[in-house]
Amino acid sequence: MLSRKIRARRLGAVGTVAIAGLALAGCSGGGGATDDESASGPVELTILIDSTEATVSTMQGLVDAYTAENPDVTIELENRPQGSEGDNVVKTRLQTGDMPDLFWYNSGSLLQALAPEQTLVDLSGESFMDAVTDTFKAGVTAGEGVYGVPVGNAMGGGVLYNKKVYEQLGLEVPTTWADFISNSEAIKAAGIDPIIQSYGADSTWTSQLFVLGDYYNVEAADPGWAEKFTANEAHFADTPSAQLGFDHLQEGFEKGLYNADFGTTTYADALEKLATGTGAQYPMLTFAVSEIQANFPDNLQDVGFFAIPGEDASDVGMTTWLSAALYIPQGGENEAAAKEFLAFVASPEGCDAQTEAVGVTGPYFIDGCDLPADLPPAVQDLQAYFDSGKTFPALEFLSPVKGPSLEQITVAVGSGINTGAEGAALYDDDVLKQAQQLGLEGW
Repeated sequence: MLSRKIRARRLGAVGTVAIAGLALAGCSGGGGATDDESASGPVELTILIDSTEATVSTMQGLVDAYTAENPDVTIELENRPQGSEGDNVVKTRLQTGDMPDLFWYNSGSLLQALAPEQTLVDLSGESFMDAVTDTFKAGVTAGEGVYGVPVGNAMGGGVLYNKKVYEQLGLEVPTTWADFISNSEAIKAAGIDPIIQSYGADSTWTSQLFVLGDYYNVEAADPGWAEKFTANEAHFADTPSAQLGFDHLQEGFEKGLYNADFGTTTYADALEKLATGTGAQYPMLTFAVSEIQANFPDNLQDVGFFAIPGEDASDVGMTTWLSAALYIPQGGENEAAAKEFLAFVASPEGCDAQTEAVGVTGPYFIDGCDLPADLPPAVQDLQAYFDSGKTFPALEFLSPVKGPSLEQITVAVGSGINTGAEGAALYDDDVLKQAQQLGLEGW
């Protein structure tokens, strides 16, 4: 769908993401030799990645483009599970020295849990890191080191919705949570699943969006809450605005607004429901647009996006996510070759390879990367929040603290096993263990 070497137009101003602006202008590019001695001769690299179709397709596009220009390099992709199971795989393989040459993983708080200063190669001295925006570097920094190269686009957390369903029922994009519930009840009355939930195999991570995607509204109600949270001075269970995400999960279940098969529905099933209109709204990150484009191209124009609405219709904004990154574990035998691959990823040519493979779901974090003019409707909706400056980073990019059991807790609340208040309290306990493991002051 997208042409090679796209240089159509830039995505425009991307707004303030609080850590720093997303700089998209000017860059020399290209993957060449790194500051270390270049690899020579045939090289075989292995990269550990998660199993989502978007990740697999993105990495395959990068690998194909790189090996076409570097035929002496062979790159194998190795899959791991998603969610907390995948987190455990990454931690275990790092601890046992069994990690391959590179691996794909989150930026932000989940990275901090890997003890990057002890386990990962510091890239801060590499010239190719000059092209990575300061916004992204902040999310992959620990101590004095910078450890990751971004893959993919800036993302928004909110609700993907079926525009045809909205048009057929005469609904407008909600600006308050009450509006969202009202829309959902109207959709239910029409015989369509109002809010898609997907707690099936390998998909429990999707249950977190009502909590994590609501942070713009938490910050609007309690400015600076992330700092108090990190210092153990504020908690989900004693902050009404922070508990609301859990309460929203409870409300959706109690009002029967979820698809009846939410316990077995997978992430892939949910995207099919959304794209085909058997389900109307799916709380999700915008990276899912690339999978809709790949699997349901005829329905791509039917999917829009809006931020999770709060209580104040005059202040509607979006919670933003940094993309995932590629990292090099310490002690690898092919470090020089791995860095050369990262130099390619951190270049306009690398961005073009990704755009060719999966399309675009938001701005890149690499200077000089241009984007196509024919952006999908959901990405245009995302961009409007950036353009208006109505964005704020997700909590995991403002605080190193993120409990490992959140997805199990949100599944329990969304399934009616626990109340929202109970879920918030359980998560505070989960966070306590993580903060103590990190050795944070005040915990």
